[in-house]
Amino acid sequence: MPRRNLRRTLWPPMSSNALYTDLSPYYDLMCADIDYRAQSHSVRRLHQLFGNQGRRHLDLACGTGPHVRHFLDFGYRSAGLDINQPMLDIAQLRCPEAQFSRQDMAGFLVGEPLDLITCFLYSIHYNAGLEQLQACLASVHGALEDNGVLCFNAVDKRQIDNRSFVRHTVEHEGSHFTFGSGWYYSGKGEQQALRLSIEKTTAGVTQAWQDEHSMVALGFTELLQLLQPHFEVQVFEHDYERITPWGGTSGNALFVCVKR
Repeated sequence: MPRRNLRRTLWPPMSSNALYTDLSPYYDLMCADIDYRAQSHSVRRLHQLFGNQGRRHLDLACGTGPHVRHFLDFGYRSAGLDINQPMLDIAQLRCPEAQFSRQDMAGFLVGEPLDLITCFLYSIHYNAGLEQLQACLASVHGALEDNGVLCFNAVDKRQIDNRSFVRHTVEHEGSHFTFGSGWYYSGKGEQQALRLSIEKTTAGVTQAWQDEHSMVALGFTELLQLLQPHFEVQVFEHDYERITPWGGTSGNALFVCVKR
């Protein structure tokens, strides 16, 4: 059987937000293995347990809006915020009844107090540094109603395995896609990186993009020190199937923060 002739083109590195702008149509494919409904349902249960029973919800770094879609279907008055307009354009098509705004989560404004603010997919780390993260938490605190809840997931910089790189493949419109992502931390400082790769093969020709996104790095002890002056904090294992208190050893966790 004759060998297939394959050609590979390595494109220049993506700009710092190309995946969320120029390549935004590929974003949902990159996240095709994520169970958005399970994540949303888990956080809804946590909100029922710890929150004020209100239904006003905002998703920070909402991307193309899949979590917003589920919260709308759960009966919340849900909205989304993101810094990249192409992502918000897709989100608005997915959730025409929701309100979306282009704002930086390090300093945002809302029109009314909120009962639940979420930030999924480790997106809290998209704050560029500790100063921006502190500003984000201050904005969240100011936006929440009394006993309102902030829920997000985070990774402890001390437990990042630079060798770990997750990949999955998707077939879409005659093309074969391979997506990869992994954390990188140098071992010092407040910066870590999310390394991303995309390969698209169509008719034997492969295009490849690679990039790094600089993000804030901190340990869970530091994170708790930032949260506790403003919130009552509960930490759970990073498990969307069951609610299990964090055992203090794993490097991924869910944080549930109730406004003081």
